Amino acid sequence: MTITTAIAKFSVGQLIHHRLFGYRGVIADIHPVFQGDDEWYEQVALSRPPRDEPWYRVLPHGATHETYVAECNLEPDTQGGPIFHPMVEVLFGDLRDGVYVHMVH
Repeated sequence: MTITTAIAKFSVGQLIHHRLFGYRGVIADIHPVFQGDDEWYEQVALSRPPRDEPWYRVLPHGATHETYVAECNLEPDTQGGPIFHPMVEVLFGDLRDGVYVHMVH
């Protein structure tokens, strides 16, 4: 049996832009492959992104929820400004050179 683990393009704390929905956000967590259930995938992941590539928990700018996004739908953020989300101050420290410093709890 062969197990493949894709290498993530983005890192925790990195600012991103969602290619399809246009929002900015910050990476809160990384899963090497899709970790949701089939029902969620069928109902929410309408573009049918690959399940065997990295997926990310993202804190969207100006929101209070988080999103779960396939890597193929993300690109680096070019604006570089802060992300306003209530969990940013819980998970991260300063924003330095477009990346939030991850807090160790």
